[in-house]
Amino acid sequence: MKILILGGTADGRHLAAALHKSACTVVYSIAGLVRQPVLECEVISGGFTQFGGLTTYLKKEGIVAVLDVTHPYAKVMSFTARESTQRCDIPCWRFHRPSWLPETDDNWQFYEDWPELLKALQLKKKVFLTAGQLPTIAIKTFESLGEQGQKQILRTAVEPKDELPSSMAWHKAIGPFSLENEREIMLKQQVDVLVTKNSGGTSMQAKLLVARELNIPVLMFTRPELPEADEEFISKSACQSFVEHWLKAQ
Repeated sequence: MKILILGGTADGRHLAAALHKSACTVVYSIAGLVRQPVLECEVISGGFTQFGGLTTYLKKEGIVAVLDVTHPYAKVMSFTARESTQRCDIPCWRFHRPSWLPETDDNWQFYEDWPELLKALQLKKKVFLTAGQLPTIAIKTFESLGEQGQKQILRTAVEPKDELPSSMAWHKAIGPFSLENEREIMLKQQVDVLVTKNSGGTSMQAKLLVARELNIPVLMFTRPELPEADEEFISKSACQSFVEHWLKAQ
């Protein structure tokens, strides 16, 4: 019996490797935009359009269950996974690492969308953007703010899809990032606000620790609401154990 893991995160790679090692038949799927993982199990890259869509792929390959370990903000993929598994009458499970929670000295502000967040950046001089690709509304707003003297730094693992304003510098980088790295950027660039997503985990947490240390406010997107999965996990060991036992019981 074969399960499909929707990955693209370190957690996804770890679970795929662990389940494969325990003799589960695993297919690991990634978008393939950043890098190709080195895994012993089967890996497919580039999405499911090449197979006629996810539902078609699940039926053709005889997939018995889907484990969603995509990024917490990969809303479209999570919805697609839930819809396709329901059509195929197979379970959809999800692992997402726990959200970050602010501590006493943190200055975090939470936002659900770009229009709301952009209003809070009007008086900032140097913005550090670590929330992925920018939508058109954000690029236009930053262009306008740049004309007023604001500077921005955009850090992404993938080249921006659209032309950036002259006020914005793009840094291509793939985490994890150290405290020293984040401290150097924020101090050298005189960052006065950090924009990010609540990804959770430790690999991307250094920027938040440095922001706390330097008393830099953090504007953070809340996680999107996702469809309910058949089983949801925040512990990799619990997730692995459940999948192994479920497969043995079939």
